[in-house]
Amino acid sequence: MKSLSMQLRIIFTIGALLILIEVANLLTGNSLNAFGVVPRSLNHLPFIFTAPFLHGTPTHLMANLLPLMLFMWLTMQWGKRTFIIATVCALLIGGLGVWLFGRSATHIGASGMVYGYFGFLVLAGFRSNKIRYLLISLVVAALYGGMLVGVLPTSKFISFEYHLFGFLGGLFAAWHWARK
Repeated sequence: MKSLSMQLRIIFTIGALLILIEVANLLTGNSLNAFGVVPRSLNHLPFIFTAPFLHGTPTHLMANLLPLMLFMWLTMQWGKRTFIIATVCALLIGGLGVWLFGRSATHIGASGMVYGYFGFLVLAGFRSNKIRYLLISLVVAALYGGMLVGVLPTSKFISFEYHLFGFLGGLFAAWHWARK
């Protein structure tokens, strides 16, 4: 993406949208969470596109919002096309992985996308053979490498499945498109 102002507009628009959805969800007693992913339920399969916009609490949203915005911006440094591909891979592989293999629960939250961008950022710099991208990968790995614990089942109330499959989606995107 060419301009910083365009990148920031996209990021802050998505951030504002997530906050507005959380407010609407709170005002409706979390009724929007019915649009989360319920594994192996055909009726919930389309909700792989809505689940990342929903959160159980404002704290849940805030835990995702800053890393999401940062990782989106860093992923945009690879260009518009690669950013879109990384986003789609995290969304589809993350959502479908949860739908196919997730525990019986309603899975919601942007953390699958956070982990998707994280996976992309950790691998893409090494695949690109460009110093600036390699530096991004090294800094992200050094500062956020502890996130990898999140792909393990550490709590019954946290969808490690979304973390794991989002991360795999990001790795897939980096492996196939970071060089281009």
